[in-house]
Amino acid sequence: PDISNANLITVARRADALGYHSFWTGESWGRDVFTVLTMVACHTQSLRLGTGIATVFSRTPALLAQSIASLDSISEGRAILGLGTSGRIVIENWHGLPFKKPIARTREYIEIIRQALAGGPVNHQGEFFKLARFRMNARPVQQRLPIYLATLGPKNLELTGQVADGWLPTWVDRNQLSGLKEQIAKSASKAGRDIADITVAPYLFCYSADTSEEMEEGRMCVRSHFAYYVGGMGEYYHGLVARSGYSAEADAIRDAWAAGDRGKAAAAVSDAMLENICILGSRDECRAKLDNFRSAGVDMPIIVFPHGSTLPAILRTLEALAPDA
Repeated sequence: PDISNANLITVARRADALGYHSFWTGESWGRDVFTVLTMVACHTQSLRLGTGIATVFSRTPALLAQSIASLDSISEGRAILGLGTSGRIVIENWHGLPFKKPIARTREYIEIIRQALAGGPVNHQGEFFKLARFRMNARPVQQRLPIYLATLGPKNLELTGQVADGWLPTWVDRNQLSGLKEQIAKSASKAGRDIADITVAPYLFCYSADTSEEMEEGRMCVRSHFAYYVGGMGEYYHGLVARSGYSAEADAIRDAWAAGDRGKAAAAVSDAMLENICILGSRDECRAKLDNFRSAGVDMPIIVFPHGSTLPAILRTLEALAPDA
């Protein structure tokens, strides 16, 4: 929400010129993903366009299929559908819908979306949706449009291994990546699939700094953004951070946030969390840390700019981590 459309286009164009693979955006309660990605598609040439994420509660599977097929057509085959459940706070408080059976709902969405994108009639009798003779007239350019899932819990990871083309974990500790990836690999194997066919694409806070002042600014931005998620977004992210080995930090962040002390909540984000979950430092330090994530099993790291990052900081980080730099 703190970047204008003009600056967003500037970032996308620069990423396109630097050889980045894809541009991802979420929505929560901000701008919707498909409108933003259509705007980006119209201002870029090669950059793929990922919904990161579109929630399976706020749209029907038929509409999601129509929307991603339209984006794929407009972008001439550059769309990626990232799906997730979002969280109870967003779904119930913003969309006014009950947050029930998210895993089963996600599975059914993917079944319907795959059928619809294939172009044949969709006759589906499921737990959540019953469709008869639905057929899309608009076909995507890609023969198999990639579907990624944003998951972390054991049953969600199992679903990812069974049906997804990619995995979008959020704020995952580098030291735990291999174990989580192994869970997906086992599920994929049982389903007759290979983990090599599932792109591991975690969201990583990234901030490159040339001076000590910029580095301190980056730490403040990341700590504040982390505190917002852990303290202000319900139990999901608190539980995620606690399970990653930072239970004391997670409790301290939550308690300070609940007391209204945002500064104390941000200060409770430890150096270890910054080191193992984020990428901060000079250009060379950031590239080395990115390599460490790749060595831990990451195929396609997704750079996330923490809330409060200025346009110069975003562009500086893009330059520092550019694929061809």
